[in-house]
Amino acid sequence: MSARRLAPVLVLFAACSPPTAGGTDDASSGSEATGTTAPTGTTTTSSGELPDPTTTGTTGDDSTTSTSEPLPEPLAPLEGPVPLTDEVVRVPTHPVDEDKLLDLRLPADVATALAEGYGDVMLAAGEPVLPRTLDDAEPPTPGAAPKLLVRFVHLADTQLADDESPARLASFDEVSGGAFRPQEGHVCRMLNAGVRTINALHVDDPLDFVLLGGDNTDNAQTNELEWFLGILNGAPAVECDSAIDDDPLPGPDNDPKDRFAPVGLDVPWRWVAGNHDVLRQGTFGILDFSEPIGDASVGGTRDYGQPGAPIVKGMVPADPARAFLTEPEQVAWVAGDGDGHGLDAAAVELGRAFYTFDVAGTPLRFFVLNTSSLKGSSQGLIRAVDLEAIIGPTLDQAVADDKWVIVTSHHRSGSLGDGQEFGIGTKYDDALTAVQWQEFLGSYDNVILHLAAHTHRLMVEAMQPAGGHAYWEMVTPSLNDFPSQMRVLEVWDQDNGALTIQARAFDMITDDDPVAEMGRTLAIADFTSGWENDGRGTGPDQRNVALWIAAPE
Repeated sequence: MSARRLAPVLVLFAACSPPTAGGTDDASSGSEATGTTAPTGTTTTSSGELPDPTTTGTTGDDSTTSTSEPLPEPLAPLEGPVPLTDEVVRVPTHPVDEDKLLDLRLPADVATALAEGYGDVMLAAGEPVLPRTLDDAEPPTPGAAPKLLVRFVHLADTQLADDESPARLASFDEVSGGAFRPQEGHVCRMLNAGVRTINALHVDDPLDFVLLGGDNTDNAQTNELEWFLGILNGAPAVECDSAIDDDPLPGPDNDPKDRFAPVGLDVPWRWVAGNHDVLRQGTFGILDFSEPIGDASVGGTRDYGQPGAPIVKGMVPADPARAFLTEPEQVAWVAGDGDGHGLDAAAVELGRAFYTFDVAGTPLRFFVLNTSSLKGSSQGLIRAVDLEAIIGPTLDQAVADDKWVIVTSHHRSGSLGDGQEFGIGTKYDDALTAVQWQEFLGSYDNVILHLAAHTHRLMVEAMQPAGGHAYWEMVTPSLNDFPSQMRVLEVWDQDNGALTIQARAFDMITDDDPVAEMGRTLAIADFTSGWENDGRGTGPDQRNVALWIAAPE
């Protein structure tokens, strides 16, 4: 969630939301990587246990879903090559309404926006892959035998939301960001469209894996993670609907609250956590507030029992499946699902998503770290205590193992803070600034890239820390917000003493899925109506790029 959008209301909401008894922890207890436990009485399902990972994403209990209906059929695989944005781009045809004449929280204004073409696009010529060097010099000539080391997709900021939860803050959507999105109910289908697209891309040219960018879910809720895992894993059916079994458009599989059969990824995927995965609305520590399983909405949530699913406050239907997940519970659940998605026994013991994995047959090692502050603040947090206990030893080991490192986290360096934002969270005196983090990474000659997300826009920046090693920092946009894109990355050994990191953005393909296409249309309208930033970044050199860097010795 954007801090700018929530800034005017953070203190107000904190004041009107009573904390759970016993729901605070010791602010001076050291590294946030240890010691996180749920308060007494916390539940994660109606039975008090975590859902079984082997049934993740299924349709739920009989109180919310009719299980007598036949299971839906998954959509057929996409045919033909997937066009990347160096071939074709989607351009909104409606100018951005700087005056915000429409408020897309209002169903009538959504209808007006769609009727007036706020969500329309045209296809235009693609943008070339631009070569870039750390010092802006001309790139060297490739050697005789360049070798591809890895090819993967970076899928970031899905923010899959239970948009009917009383823990939402939809009424506070003021300036720019994500307290409310008109497309939020469609994100499950948008994610499934993204998975179909990735699978087709894998057919075009094989992928090694999918790397998440964090903010996979929106509100740290059990049901959100269950839906997310079900979609990526290809569960028999998923229904992104909580409490009452809603059916806005009568009939099966034709609206965002109907159950559907996800296709599931055809390649392995690796977990990365973001602030929305571990914090209430990406900003508030979950131990400081009542759980979202209650029946009172303070900040506004959606009611799909009314036309257009307007925002409502007050009493709403309760659902115990909405219970918050602490990060240790979340890590254990994901680690126990399938191949564990990168999370190993050490991560489970730590209770936080810190781990490494290697690309077989290459010198490449990925280092995944969680930069979220568990006590609050949407900003990233990296503390000196974590450098000493976790991050430094991990990078030292990579040096000893002669590994070239891609560091990946949800937050980029420019999104780091001190643990406190607008009076929310806990301020840490040992929190690293952006410059300190850049200098730390620059002290390791084997770090070639910091890959991040969070800003919901395409970004690439050459990091030139004083007295240190230069490296690249890259950000992938949100699948949720405009332009609803992902990146495919390739690392090449150019056989000339240098590497290239090639990154190209691509759109999800929504063929045969009008629900997913409507979600993308609403995301475009959210942008052109003036309520969302331009996720395409500041120029072509932020989008499709080939980044040169000397191969570590």
